[in-house]
Amino acid sequence: MKSWAIERGDDGRGHVIDPARACHGEGEGEHRFRWIHLDGNAAETKEWLDAHGRLPSTVPYALTAQETRPRCDPIENGALVNLRGPIEGDRPFEDRLASIRVWVEASRAISVSFRPLAGLDEIRTAMEEGRVDDPGDIVSRLAIGITRRLDPVIAQLGDLVDDCETALDPDSAFETRRRIASARADAIVYRRFVVPEREALARLAELPADWIHDDDRLHLRETADRFARMGEELEAVRERAALIHEQLTDIRSEQIERRGLLISVVALVFLPLTFISGLLGMNVDGIPFAHEPWAFAAVCGLCALIAVAITAWFMAAHWFRR
Repeated sequence: MKSWAIERGDDGRGHVIDPARACHGEGEGEHRFRWIHLDGNAAETKEWLDAHGRLPSTVPYALTAQETRPRCDPIENGALVNLRGPIEGDRPFEDRLASIRVWVEASRAISVSFRPLAGLDEIRTAMEEGRVDDPGDIVSRLAIGITRRLDPVIAQLGDLVDDCETALDPDSAFETRRRIASARADAIVYRRFVVPEREALARLAELPADWIHDDDRLHLRETADRFARMGEELEAVRERAALIHEQLTDIRSEQIERRGLLISVVALVFLPLTFISGLLGMNVDGIPFAHEPWAFAAVCGLCALIAVAITAWFMAAHWFRR
């Protein structure tokens, strides 16, 4: 990822120019719309913004901050907008969402990102082809691109929870528990940024700025509504995941209780048998029928009869009913 700048020419198309020249906008290009994108990982980005950005004093710090949340803050004649969206491609990042910080004002937009945001190259191509005219188009296209890519991801979380609800079986409880825990963690992470993103876009749509046109306001309101719907879906996923986790815990408890009951029944069946065998196995004189050849078979038959009788009693008492 590198820094670049595009200026909208008289022909309506975007032309790549030097970022420093785009910031100063001298001569005829002073009133042309310019978009400057900077790599936040570059060590000189903050110094470059101070030297060439001509920004309010707090904006360079906000544009280069490491940790951000979605927001929209009007400052003087412009606005600082922070958004988060899916990362471009399969990148080895712990966080699945990349943040982009945008300073927008009349005839100029300055964006900074530390990680590649999915869809950013599409907006650059659209500007080069003459389909982006003003700062409002930049922000609205960013918001639309984020919702278009994030909506299927959240829908997949809902489908995963649906699958887990239909797979509440004791034999697959461990796998279902692992999947539902992953879905709940993802829902919490996404909701952390989706909800404030809706608030940021809704606030931006209401700003009394001339560089936000009516069609841009309409797009911003629509994307804010989509973010609101995604936030509600994520909240539902989180609540359903918590409920499924409780059901899985109940299933696990029932399994433990059933196995403990089986062990108890087996112990109760063999308890009188152990007493009889221990009583007749004492090494003392006077054991009845100790020298009779049929005594052993009789004792075995008695033990079997007692075991069958105890088992039958447990079954009649419905101890083995599920």
